[in-house]
Amino acid sequence: MFLLHVDHISKSFQDTIALEDVSLKLLPNKIYGLLGPNGAGKTTLIRNILQIFYPDKGSIFYSGEQLNYSHQNKMGYMPEERGMYKQMKVGEHLLYLARLRGFSEQEANLKINYWLQRFEIEGWRNKAIEELSKGMQQKVQFIATILHDPELLILDEPFSGLDPVNAEIIKNEIFELQKKGVTIIFSTHRMENVEEICEDIFLINKGRIVLEGNVKAIKQQYKKNLIRVDIGSGVAINEAIRAKTDIVEEQQGYILFKLKDAQHANDILRLLLQEQVEIVAMKEVLPSIQEIFIHTVNPKHE
Repeated sequence: MFLLHVDHISKSFQDTIALEDVSLKLLPNKIYGLLGPNGAGKTTLIRNILQIFYPDKGSIFYSGEQLNYSHQNKMGYMPEERGMYKQMKVGEHLLYLARLRGFSEQEANLKINYWLQRFEIEGWRNKAIEELSKGMQQKVQFIATILHDPELLILDEPFSGLDPVNAEIIKNEIFELQKKGVTIIFSTHRMENVEEICEDIFLINKGRIVLEGNVKAIKQQYKKNLIRVDIGSGVAINEAIRAKTDIVEEQQGYILFKLKDAQHANDILRLLLQEQVEIVAMKEVLPSIQEIFIHTVNPKHE
């Protein structure tokens, strides 16, 4: 059963169509990337899932049930625009949010203690939010988002403002949550994070889903049959090789070949060995998610 099923929803604001016939299905225990340029409809889609907005057409189902108020406590949402009570102390802030989720003060403090210790930030408990750096606030916001053990976690630019060390800590926690069975929607403009974290992606543009599927499969779908061969320094490519191959790029230390029709990477390898070229490494070149994003959203600006 799908944890979340968005079934052909549309949403307009006066004369502006924000979402048009959008469908997606999320299986439990997976990490999904939600991608799209600014104004594409990502935030509107998220707000429909969170029941901040309601679709004009279509339906949303959670664990097979029509989405309703009872599902809200099963979700956690970390928005890009951080909403924190900056004059409150860290401990007070987390306690307040936990109590809103229905926890007793004792239950809430147990969870707060666990996460402050896990992030090694017990010393922040009595600091006001406004005293913290943006990155430190980000960690507190992340704790507030997962404090109630959500089944579905929606993260909007979770690494914004974090240094590489703290970004790695949050990334590792995302993987740990997945191991515990949490389904995660990860919305970001940082494509390197998408490749590293997400198993599947949904690319939305102008209110429609224009690309979806497994990240590895999509990269294979958009590949351009390029093979990179790293060669020994000072090695020259002779005319016999040039006549039988399509060389796209030739630099000191490597050659980029484009496979011709019916040509295989092994054919390139055999030819280079036959011509006694010193081969250091050989690999298929796949497009990055960023390249696929640009090609899909705005092919004229590749």
